[in-house]
Amino acid sequence: MAHIRPGTDADVPRALAIWRAAVDATHGFLSPEHRAEIDAIVAEQFLPQAPLWLVEDDAGTVQGFLAMDGAMIDALFVDPAAHGRGFGTALVGHALALSPDALVDANEQADNALPFYLARGFEVIGRSETDPHGRPYPIIHLRRAGAPA
Repeated sequence: MAHIRPGTDADVPRALAIWRAAVDATHGFLSPEHRAEIDAIVAEQFLPQAPLWLVEDDAGTVQGFLAMDGAMIDALFVDPAAHGRGFGTALVGHALALSPDALVDANEQADNALPFYLARGFEVIGRSETDPHGRPYPIIHLRRAGAPA
């Protein structure tokens, strides 16, 4: 069973390890240069400052994390070793409890992301040719189906 709790500064190293493992497993499309650039931003700026929600298994092991800014899901990553065990779904459920009209952006080339969100009631509302930093990775914009436009 999944247990969700707020993250602390002490959780940042585990969240970073999950992020790295998940990106390695699902984001093979990133160039090595972009992967290193994004890693530095996530490690040095994003995770240390983001309000994190963590999902733990019954043994208390952190298996994934969520970061939100208002209604926007900024990050949702699960350890690849725990994919398919409901931890991502639990995090989405928590995100929707915090903001029923949640929004999320997903890399189009991460072939697991779009099906994951669509299966959990999100709908596509747009697409960008590049990521927010202008890198050549298309982004799919989604919102919770039925949420106000």
